[in-house]
Amino acid sequence: MDIRDLLRHMRDNPSDRAVARDTGFDRRTVRRYRTWAQAHGLLTDPLPSLEELHAHLATTLPDPQPPQNISSVEPYRDLVVALRDQHVEVAAIWQRLKERGYTGSYPSVHRFVQHLEPSAPDGTGRVERAPGEEAQVDFGYAGKLFDPATGLLRRAWAFVMVLAWSRHQFVAFVFDQSVPTWLDLHRRAFAFFGGVPERIVLDNLKAAITHACWHDPQVQQAYRECAEHDGFRIAPCRPRTPQHKGKVEQGGVH
Repeated sequence: MDIRDLLRHMRDNPSDRAVARDTGFDRRTVRRYRTWAQAHGLLTDPLPSLEELHAHLATTLPDPQPPQNISSVEPYRDLVVALRDQHVEVAAIWQRLKERGYTGSYPSVHRFVQHLEPSAPDGTGRVERAPGEEAQVDFGYAGKLFDPATGLLRRAWAFVMVLAWSRHQFVAFVFDQSVPTWLDLHRRAFAFFGGVPERIVLDNLKAAITHACWHDPQVQQAYRECAEHDGFRIAPCRPRTPQHKGKVEQGGVH
């Protein structure tokens, strides 16, 4: 972020605290540059080019080094990169960093990850369902959890089923994604909700879909029998389209 970006944030928000929070700059730095910008009409007039701003800084501001914001997360870069490679969510990364002495805010970690993983905006449409029409399911990696059966830390997953209309959720932590576990989780979720939705939207998990394709996905036999017995339709997403079950992706697993 350069001086022009900082000035734009100042124009949009009169609060130094808010600008510091949004940009990562120290609040005293924000206050210093706001005072300078107000004195030179830079918060109301059209902004000059970056080169002109740097030249103006050099002649009008003591110690005119343009502001540089080094993220408070920078000392933990290697850890953050490793956790993101494991698909750990930003909120969980923030908790891990705090356990290692990090005192910064969640927005700071979120901004740092955004800089690590810049992406173009992706437009999607919001789709609503009638009550009881649809549930969405997914697994999310939960890191290592204590297994009371073995007394060891083991890789664990969170199974999430979200009702599409109400966003009501069932969540359970498990240590495998086998077919028996998959079927038992459905049984427990249906008991928790007190009913069975008309349709289950899911990824192409091996416990459910043995062959993923756009037009004719092959359903695992035990899961097909479960669906026939309980009376729901299986609706796998097309490969590599997680936005088709965004309610469980964004509102559940994340």
